Amino acid sequence: MAENTENETRQHGPGCFFCSTALPLMEKFWSEATKDHFRTSRIEFLKGMRSLIDDRIEQLNRTAEGGKGTHVPVE
Repeated sequence: MAENTENETRQHGPGCFFCSTALPLMEKFWSEATKDHFRTSRIEFLKGMRSLIDDRIEQLNRTAEGGKGTHVPVE
C-alpha cells in the first residue's frame, strides 16, 4: 500500500500491523510541529552519515599512494 504525503512516497509493508494500521493512524494525528521535528531529525541523521563518509574519504586520500583526491563542496 503506497501513501503520498507532501511530495514524499512511503511504502508500507502488506500485512504488517504497524505499517498498515498503527503508523498511518499516528501520522494522521501528529501535529505539524511533530512532523517537522521528525523531518529535521531525519535530515540531521543523514548529515551525520555524510560527515562520516567525508571523514573516511579524507582518511583514504591521505593514505593513498601519491593519489590526491578532489575536494567537492556539498551543501
